[in-house]
Amino acid sequence: MQYDAFLLVSFGGPEGPDEVIPFLENVLRGRNVPRERMLEVAEHYQHFGGVSPINAQNRALLAAVGQELRSHDIDLRLYWGNRNWHPFLADTVQQMKQDGVRRALAFMTSAYSSYSGCRQYREDVARARSTLENPPVVDKLRVFYNHPGFIGAQTELLRATLKSCPGPVLFTAHSLPMGMSDRCRYAEQLTEAARLVAEAAGVSDYRLVYQSRSGPPSQPWLEPDVLEVMRTMQGSVVLCPVGFISDHMEILYDLDTEARDLAAELGLRFARCPTVGTHPRFVSMVRELVEERLGLRNEREALGRLGPSHDVCPETCCLPR
Repeated sequence: MQYDAFLLVSFGGPEGPDEVIPFLENVLRGRNVPRERMLEVAEHYQHFGGVSPINAQNRALLAAVGQELRSHDIDLRLYWGNRNWHPFLADTVQQMKQDGVRRALAFMTSAYSSYSGCRQYREDVARARSTLENPPVVDKLRVFYNHPGFIGAQTELLRATLKSCPGPVLFTAHSLPMGMSDRCRYAEQLTEAARLVAEAAGVSDYRLVYQSRSGPPSQPWLEPDVLEVMRTMQGSVVLCPVGFISDHMEILYDLDTEARDLAAELGLRFARCPTVGTHPRFVSMVRELVEERLGLRNEREALGRLGPSHDVCPETCCLPR
């Protein structure tokens, strides 16, 4: 395939106090979430001045990827579009068409297969393309939860964290409704990624837990919850958010604020491992995934038991429920 653009696709976030409510209304549109709950979440953002770090982190990642591609003589125009806030994906795809882009490779900022982390982004892209005549083709890069670049970067960061705070490791990821989880390989892939990082870092005492649940109590979600597990621990705890690639709001509030406060209450020594962000090994991984699709790399690298994921998602992949 001949490609002429690279598209970073992400969630988006507010960059000022006045943007928080409109952003959350976009996120929750069509979902039966009480306004009281939305206002509660809004306070999480206001706790940090109404600014989510995710947009700045996406700018940094796109810049790092661009430099990595250029250093390997890969000439692709760089674009970035979000699901829920500026730059909106629809505006970005329209700009790509105006710029004459014919075919782009899309990197979704989730390492795992799930509705919200994979299929919904593909639906977002399809919706953005549907408003245009002869829009650019957008092909998604494969999920990378077991790629050596992702595992290697997270392992290096965890090792450094454990030097300052030895202790049991809780690998965290965003919880999902069980009805959604049962239709994708999210939990299986997370279990494998946690195992790969733990083994590479020499950690034997670890557990996969979940965070950031937002559904009603009557709805079953993936468990156990990170805070509930912490209440059973003694001594110290290290949180490694292997389910995320950047330190966005659900890291800053749910882990660095709520979990840290709970650790202080329980008398636990606490440390939180950074996400991969713009770690050089992770940025190189993005370039390698691009090279696969450009035909410049024959080997599809993957660690562990599950092998490399597919390039083209089946129609039945990651259904919402």
